[in-house]
Amino acid sequence: MLIGINIAKLREGTPTEYLTRFLFGGIVTVVATLIAGRYGPIIGGLFLAFPGIFAPGLSMTETHAIERKAKAGADGTLFARAEASVEAAGASIGALGLAAFGLVLWKALPTHNLTLVLPWAGAAWLLISVLLWWLRKRI
Repeated sequence: MLIGINIAKLREGTPTEYLTRFLFGGIVTVVATLIAGRYGPIIGGLFLAFPGIFAPGLSMTETHAIERKAKAGADGTLFARAEASVEAAGASIGALGLAAFGLVLWKALPTHNLTLVLPWAGAAWLLISVLLWWLRKRI
């Protein structure tokens, strides 16, 4: 599977679905901020890293895949689950890349300038994410 962007898929979603995703993401952000205010930025940051639109996004992916197959006269349940699983794998890989980003920041910021560390952290995220995606394809 090639990694790419398909802008046409944006038209599949309804305003209610997009509103649900944005509201859920906003709620996660507010809760993380409240946690950070109570327990400090390290604990709050862990909650902020929660993929707030992941669950509604997977639900939309599955629903739309089933609808596309139904229009073609087929049962798309298995196809939809497979499509959602690829999205979930990508999100998991991205989360591990985010962990690498955070680790580089955490270890390097006490002794180095942010303008130097931020590109290192971005490179770590990219390297880990691409490497894990490549490994996933090989296994």
